Amino acid sequence: MNHRHGILVSLLFLIPFLFAGCAGSSSSNTHARESFKLRPQVEDQYGYTHAIRVGDRLMISGAVSMDDQGKPTAVGDLRQQMVNCYADLDKVLKHYGCTFDDVVVENIFTTNMSGFLAISEHRTRVYPTGYPTGTWLEVKGLALPEFMIEIELEVHCLRR
Repeated sequence: MNHRHGILVSLLFLIPFLFAGCAGSSSSNTHARESFKLRPQVEDQYGYTHAIRVGDRLMISGAVSMDDQGKPTAVGDLRQQMVNCYADLDKVLKHYGCTFDDVVVENIFTTNMSGFLAISEHRTRVYPTGYPTGTWLEVKGLALPEFMIEIELEVHCLRR
């Protein structure tokens, strides 16, 4: 009986710490969630946020080649769509004081893998000091049929 009582007391002591989890950590400034919308009206219409930063971690939604009204640009031109994606990603990174050197994961989704592989050398301009980890996937389609590529990033960025 004594042993059971000791376990019960220990559990009662630990329960508040177990349930503090996310709620406890979110109250800290280092874990405050900071959102950024590159194109607020488009993002609200489609129901996403382009970037969220928690501490030194930044998650950036997939960038596609679109104008400020959400209309596809560079239709049919995979290379220019890729350039446009990286230009938008650069704007988001700069908003947070980061660069492509801070990127740790890059996932690329394309409707034309062989076409992407033929132009992937453009990435050497984006990542001159070394590539991040990541995955390249060929997909049947993206959000709109005109989109040929989408690039999402995860970033480890200390405030500068």
